[in-house]
Amino acid sequence: MHLQVNGIGIHCEVEGADGAPWVVFSNSLVTNLTMWDAQAAMLRQKFRVLRYDQRGHGGTEATAGRYDFDLLIADLAGLLDALGVARAHLVGLSMGGVTVLGLAARFPERVDSVVVCDTGAASSPESARAWEERIALAQAQGMDPLVEPTVTRWCPPEIVAAAPPHLDRLRQMIRTTPVNGFVGCAAALADHDMRPAAAALRVPATFVVGEKDGTTPAAMRRLHDSLPGSRYEVIPGAGHIANLDQPEHFDRVLGDCLRAGA
Repeated sequence: MHLQVNGIGIHCEVEGADGAPWVVFSNSLVTNLTMWDAQAAMLRQKFRVLRYDQRGHGGTEATAGRYDFDLLIADLAGLLDALGVARAHLVGLSMGGVTVLGLAARFPERVDSVVVCDTGAASSPESARAWEERIALAQAQGMDPLVEPTVTRWCPPEIVAAAPPHLDRLRQMIRTTPVNGFVGCAAALADHDMRPAAAALRVPATFVVGEKDGTTPAAMRRLHDSLPGSRYEVIPGAGHIANLDQPEHFDRVLGDCLRAGA
């Protein structure tokens, strides 16, 4: 379905029984709600599952200009309002992880638990420069030049060599992301710091990361260490998109998190 939220049309999908607890999934940069297909299929018998395309991605409107996480969090809060979702478990990966973390920090009364995946929750001068270079490339040449560098940055070499089907799904999602959406969301990733929000969370929280996601495991371990009572889970053999690289292990961890946060 498409809903008018926060001044834009947002594409979302709702599955599962009326009256069941809500689980909300938020996508990473240059993906769309289909990145969560396996998790939605696993959970829709016991939960009311909401997936949506973040601003500028998938079927959601791609407004021009640079975005920030205040805007992306407001999009999600508005979507929950539009659907009458009073409380939910939140799950997000990378950009989606920052979005759900920010919403959980600002509106704890609306959050049953939060699962933050594969994000260090803060930019650095080095990462900001890299994002600005990618923004300039997309503006000059479109998304095609970003496809293979993104896949090889996100996925461990052994997964790239094995060429599982999800790599072509990733390539297609990257290639078809609107340039406006990439530029806007990359700008948000180039300038953010949710670490204080993570340390102040007042809801059950789990930090999940792919073992081979570069420096992210160490960064997420620091998030966990800053929040007493939180959980920290490493997905062996997974890179940045842990739920696609190692879905069975990821799904076991996610199921445990949702049962613990219920």
